[in-house]
Amino acid sequence: MPEPVDIPSLTTGSRIQEAFLVLDVEARTTADGNPYTVLVLGNSTGQISTEPFWIERQDAVAGIRRGHVVQVIGEVSTYRDRPQLKTVSVRLLPDSLVDPASLLPSVGAVDRYWETLDGWRRDLRKPRLAKVVSLFYDDDDFRRRYEQCPASLRRHHAAIGGLLKHTTEVAAIARTIARASGADQELVLAGVLLHDIGKLESYSWRGLFEYTHVGSLVGHVVLGALMFDRRLREEPEPPCTEAEREILLHLILAHHGRMEWGSPVSPLTLEAEVLHWADNASAKTASLADALRNAENFPQGMFSTPQRRLDYRRLYRGTSDWGLTDGEGGRGKGEG
Repeated sequence: MPEPVDIPSLTTGSRIQEAFLVLDVEARTTADGNPYTVLVLGNSTGQISTEPFWIERQDAVAGIRRGHVVQVIGEVSTYRDRPQLKTVSVRLLPDSLVDPASLLPSVGAVDRYWETLDGWRRDLRKPRLAKVVSLFYDDDDFRRRYEQCPASLRRHHAAIGGLLKHTTEVAAIARTIARASGADQELVLAGVLLHDIGKLESYSWRGLFEYTHVGSLVGHVVLGALMFDRRLREEPEPPCTEAEREILLHLILAHHGRMEWGSPVSPLTLEAEVLHWADNASAKTASLADALRNAENFPQGMFSTPQRRLDYRRLYRGTSDWGLTDGEGGRGKGEG
């Protein structure tokens, strides 16, 4: 399959003949009651919406659903300072021609993340802790699924390989906080490596990023605790003591920090507190960085439109070189 078109680099007038994944089919109505449909299309580089399909063109999108792959011929236009795709034709493609999973967002090659995490794992000197982690991270099937799984469906690291990238970020942050706070660094690392294992059962990433049935009913935090407990009890000899099992279970169950954020318990140990804030830091900074990179969020200058997933903040992306190019003592210039 040829390289997908780079959606963020498209400009007004760009001509398109491309396969896209249908991320959403939005049925809308104007203020005066006229119905229309907008397709949200995407590939591994990003997403773009079509112009409205009004009532006289509804047959062009009849039968198209989320998760379908379509071939689109058209041209990029602009509406209210946002790009949109003016379509000439939309044709449904069979999965045999294009694998929908190949059009999902991806972090790319993941070898560097494995190298980093496996290197830190080799530093574990506490044998029972290392053995518990190895039950998962020495399992080839677990590694295959873990390196494919997204870290979220829409909020942060929502990409193939996103969970592995997120885990590496959390580990880097948590190790630093653990050293500064006097927490048990090895226990913190083990908690990082185990805290999101439930996402393997909570998320599906074939065709679209979606919740599984059990993911919707139970959630990844509790699923992770259940997976962890089940795997330990499969061992003929306990890999750790019962008290140690409970400490690790607490790290998994408390990593979201509060009940209203998805944790059944709040952090009660220093290591659980470190894990919670490291996890939060990775998620929030990734979400904010993604929002800052998206030109559609900045239709009128340096301040964005209110970002719902970031507490409706209007983000600012003015920059300065802080005198770097003006010589010593120079004054940097703000830029949009």
